[in-house]
Amino acid sequence: MRLVIARCSVDYDGRLTAHLPLATRLLVVKADGSVLVHSDGGSYKPLNWMSPPCALAEAAPDDDQAQAGVVAVWHVRHSKTDDRLTVLIHEVLHDSRHELGIDPGLVKDGVEAHLQRLLAEHIHTLGPGWSLVRREYMTAIGPVDILARNDAGGSVAVEIKRRGDIDGVEQLTRYLELMNRDPHLTPVSGVFAAQEIKPQARTLAEDRGIRCVVLDYDALKGVDNADSRLF
Repeated sequence: MRLVIARCSVDYDGRLTAHLPLATRLLVVKADGSVLVHSDGGSYKPLNWMSPPCALAEAAPDDDQAQAGVVAVWHVRHSKTDDRLTVLIHEVLHDSRHELGIDPGLVKDGVEAHLQRLLAEHIHTLGPGWSLVRREYMTAIGPVDILARNDAGGSVAVEIKRRGDIDGVEQLTRYLELMNRDPHLTPVSGVFAAQEIKPQARTLAEDRGIRCVVLDYDALKGVDNADSRLF
């Protein structure tokens, strides 16, 4: 992993365009090729990024860029979509490389891990004709809990929480944005599943076209099935 702290501006061109004006930011280049741009705020969410497969090329500035104070230019291009991320670096404050080795992966807390396993085993809970593709489907920014197919054969990313809040919806939104860049998966819809979903999270999810599902832990375990109750 390469970590660069620099005064820079960033432009993204592709399905959408975005501009980050000159400021001091953290640039993260991962071993899988992904490039992420972070500020010192905004929690864990990057301001912009390019997911693999992509290539980073560093170049010297042209005359106009040099006169504006640019000392280096990063050109990051996605190999499938031709999306481009251009970073104009004015000053490098830190530049280091670190070998992190193989990551063992995320270990969820007991309830979330059990919910994931149970929902994967009973994926039809989300609808008749649904099928499981795999658990822990890896993306450039982390694993989606479940990748499934609905009765129409469409790809569905399922994010599972014990308590569903806005952060969980934001997390699933980022997964969906990345996965919908993959021509082998797109279009990918989303399901936000939790034992309890906060009203603000539900509103945000539904506004983004994400389906919300409240999970009954006991029913999934077979301890309590509402359809078989006498009372």
